[in-house]
Amino acid sequence: MTKNGHRTRILHVTFNMGFGGTEQVIRQLVSHLDPARFECEIACIDGETGAIGQAMQEKQNIVIHARKRAEGLDWATIGWLRKLIKAGKFDVVHCHQYSPYSYGWFAHWGTGARLVFTEHGRFHPDQHRKKARFINPIIALTTSHLVAISSATRDALVEYEYMPRNRIEVIYNGIAGLEADSERQVALRSKLGIRPDEQVLGTVARLDKVKNQKLMIHAIRTLMDSGQKVRLLLVGDGPERDALQALATGLELEAAVIFTGFQSQPADYLSLMDVFLLPSFTEGTSMTLLEAMSLGIPTVATRVGGTPEIVTDGETGILTESDNLDEFTGALKLLLEQPATREQMANKAKDRFSERFSVAQMVEQYQKLYEIRRPEPTAL
Repeated sequence: MTKNGHRTRILHVTFNMGFGGTEQVIRQLVSHLDPARFECEIACIDGETGAIGQAMQEKQNIVIHARKRAEGLDWATIGWLRKLIKAGKFDVVHCHQYSPYSYGWFAHWGTGARLVFTEHGRFHPDQHRKKARFINPIIALTTSHLVAISSATRDALVEYEYMPRNRIEVIYNGIAGLEADSERQVALRSKLGIRPDEQVLGTVARLDKVKNQKLMIHAIRTLMDSGQKVRLLLVGDGPERDALQALATGLELEAAVIFTGFQSQPADYLSLMDVFLLPSFTEGTSMTLLEAMSLGIPTVATRVGGTPEIVTDGETGILTESDNLDEFTGALKLLLEQPATREQMANKAKDRFSERFSVAQMVEQYQKLYEIRRPEPTAL
């Protein structure tokens, strides 16, 4: 809350409010910040409100502004964003991901708004950029708060973006825990044609090369060849869908691999999974991984990015090396053949979620951060 007793007004700046981890974090913040102290609006610079944004508009009356930026650094979009900040009398401009941060940084000058940047994850493979070496230290020093969603993400900001480590705070993503509905589980399992004796492995994610769903399909082939009765549930859509379906067909797995397409409410599908899979080449803090943990589902994931900070290897799941089919398949086979081990991991996963990754802990840290008033320069 500001000094004059008014609620702190926050403008979240992002690409869009489609389906993804960043969008989920923004939704959690907007939905769970103390309404007596904070009020939020959202600005999308890619011109699309997106499915999550539309739901927030319809169900929560959240104001969402959208403008399609041009190629390169679009000064017209910077001007548009600046007008929004001034007209809305925002106290905080919270930018999510680097490009929205660039737009927010230019736009906030002279408005009196404090700037917050959250880095949600890194592209694969990460790389150094000459411009970043000179520009980012200046941008970082003139930003109120820099946030990374994991220690690994903070390390990447230091290594590849040349930002000062002592200025970067780590705030882990948090979500509202899910609860399984046994009646809907039974109905959905029947609808998908999953037999009672089949165990379900799966993921909820964009079908994209970085998520490495190909590894899952190859692993299923190996497991079935060894006599395992399993189904693979791929919840989501994306540019790799045709290639993944072709791979499943080529490996004679048409019946074993279920492609659900995009699901706006994927929780019921997630609750069917006996083991959650996350073989990504890179990750920040996977929101669907947290959702799986909240349901008490153990995970087999690659040891990349922020995932080792979430999954405790051998306790809440199993971590494997990136793109190692034998190791990944071996971990799955162990959990399929040892139900007692799987149950122990499931219980510990749920406990770890409650202790560290609840929406309450994330929101509380951001609330404190929003109310810290650090002086910023008024001109370059």
